[in-house]
Amino acid sequence: MPPHPKRTCLYARVSTHDQDPGMQLDGLRQLAEQRGWDIVAEYVDIGQRGTKDRRPELDKLMKHVHRGGVDVVVCWRFDRFARSVRHLVLALDDFRAKGVDFVSMQDGIDTSTPAGRFTFHVIGAVAELEAELIRERTRCGMAAARRRGARIGRPHVRVDLDNATHLRGQGKSVREIAVALRVGVGTVHRLLHGVPEPVGSGTAIPTPGTA
Repeated sequence: MPPHPKRTCLYARVSTHDQDPGMQLDGLRQLAEQRGWDIVAEYVDIGQRGTKDRRPELDKLMKHVHRGGVDVVVCWRFDRFARSVRHLVLALDDFRAKGVDFVSMQDGIDTSTPAGRFTFHVIGAVAELEAELIRERTRCGMAAARRRGARIGRPHVRVDLDNATHLRGQGKSVREIAVALRVGVGTVHRLLHGVPEPVGSGTAIPTPGTA
């Protein structure tokens, strides 16, 4: 039997209400048609800046992915979808946990292909370098503050590494694990990838089995 067409969600965004997302949507629909994909939903944020942490239609898209019934998410450019490279990497990590591919039409990112997965890994490496530079600046700032006698940080939170790893093995996304452990998404991402927490952050990266 021929394979079922991929269930596809389209995402478009424009920053102001006088802009028209039609060009983005036309291109995305054409791509889906060319590849024989079945469009199951379209999510369009209008008048939403890319720097916003929360966007109504993007939130609905992420919930749809978590519920299931989606094979691929397609956007025009990744800056239409994500507020930063770091945000993109975390979102795509969620998608990968759910078996969902991601296509950014104008950026040549298509995680359903070997070349696209390689491009994503390069982006991830750049994001990690950016995060390390931020951590280094944070450490320097903390050290300078301590020399001035300032009190830094908040009470430490113990995170169960074994539990996080077990949930990941069950196919839970980073966001779902963060909710279950009552910690931030970034904390779970660093925990699972063995990245040290920034100095003074208040979250302890534990040894396995700590609660």
